[in-house]
Amino acid sequence: MPHLAVTKIRKSYDGNPAVVDISFAVAPGKVLALCGENGAGKSTLMKILSGATLPDSGEILLDGHPARIARPADAMALGIRTVYQELSLLPHLSVAENILLGRLPTRAFSFVVDWPEANRVARQVLRDFGFPDIDPRSLIRDFGVARQQIVEIAKALVAEPKILILDEPTAVLSASETNALFAKIRALARAGTTILYISHRLEEIFEIADEVVVLKDGQSVLQGQIGKLEQEQLIRAMVGRPLAAIFPARKEPQGEVILEVSHLTRAGFFENIDLKIRAGEILGMFGLVGSGRTEVAKVIFGAEAADSGLVRLNGAPANFVSPAEAVRGGLAMITEDRKGDGLALGLSVLDNAGLASFDRASSYGIIDGVRRRAMVDGKVSELSIRPPGTERPVRQLSGGNQQKVVVAKWLLVEGTKVFIFDEPTRGVDIATKVEIYQIIADLAASGVAVLLISSEMPEVLGLSNRLLIMRQGRIVAELGPDQFRTETVFAYAAGLAPGARQLH
Repeated sequence: MPHLAVTKIRKSYDGNPAVVDISFAVAPGKVLALCGENGAGKSTLMKILSGATLPDSGEILLDGHPARIARPADAMALGIRTVYQELSLLPHLSVAENILLGRLPTRAFSFVVDWPEANRVARQVLRDFGFPDIDPRSLIRDFGVARQQIVEIAKALVAEPKILILDEPTAVLSASETNALFAKIRALARAGTTILYISHRLEEIFEIADEVVVLKDGQSVLQGQIGKLEQEQLIRAMVGRPLAAIFPARKEPQGEVILEVSHLTRAGFFENIDLKIRAGEILGMFGLVGSGRTEVAKVIFGAEAADSGLVRLNGAPANFVSPAEAVRGGLAMITEDRKGDGLALGLSVLDNAGLASFDRASSYGIIDGVRRRAMVDGKVSELSIRPPGTERPVRQLSGGNQQKVVVAKWLLVEGTKVFIFDEPTRGVDIATKVEIYQIIADLAASGVAVLLISSEMPEVLGLSNRLLIMRQGRIVAELGPDQFRTETVFAYAAGLAPGARQLH
């Protein structure tokens, strides 16, 4: 008998169908992958199963019995735990407090928290998860997004769920952290837990899932066992066409050096970073989590201060002291954390997309609303942001469309000479990735210098003219296209390549 069965689930918003007659069943101890483009209905289905929203019609069965999940508390009482892509941790509290939120142990016959026991339980959960080095007494605000994601998952694991829903759980994790998560998923499955795994990373789906359901336009268009399917079948089902050429043709840059970094150092993060990017060039930067890639980008963009070193733009010193100064100087940056740094989630698409281009939309210091709307409407149409209205709060958009809004914001800024993309396709679907890749290629073709930072190997290899590899805060190798091989890049990034050419 299936552990979880979903029958003809329907849900609409403002008359627009989000999911249409979706049905599937999954047995105990199985991992079911949910795939589809952003906006395909995955998030809506997940919210229905977790009690965040009610379906308009349809039925959910648990072990053959109808289940009414009207609120998150109902889902939790039924043993359903959900780990959303958006973190829900409280940064000012400790790891243990977040993991055991709402269930902190108390001393006998009192309401006083038993902190030694709380820390012991949290430490045990983290140890069983494969992360014994995380101190349960540490504050969440002191962690990077990868460690926060691990704590978010541990928070769900402590409840010993019968059904675990994971939404893009590896988007910010390193390879070793992903391996630890997969080991835990397999252990949970062996113990009988049912797992719904949502991801855009097809290689992960083929590694961890037993079965797959592909959604498109709110409907199930493909279901089957992973062992009987090919990646091309999933891609065709998701986007309605084969993706024979995901990456645009690589063009050789012909321009002069636009951005030059010499001996850039920020103590504790990176040291002696040297790089040059020419006009029309896409310079890739790859490294494992903690290698210092993002920190280098932040210093170049003026978001963090360097301890020493020099940044030059068009040959002139350009050690920017703030992002605003960097933007005025001709830099733009798509940040790693689009929700935390790139968007104001409560504001509209119009307000977000127009946030960095007030100068273009103003006359004598007064914003021209008509001009501003025309500018944003043009980019919304050009980038196929869906739904197309600009008054909708950006938090209501799918992850891929939110990322397009971030891109639109910077494309509306005039005079940009250098574009920094930090994890530009994290958490977006394949079709949106292809669109973003074309945007990057078009920027380079227009003469912009591009610094591309990514944890996705195919991405940096498919787009870059040259590739820098970082490890432990240093650039350990520079590779040309003739050296672009996955095993070579990983060897340098992991410190396993003998005779790595150091750049000083």
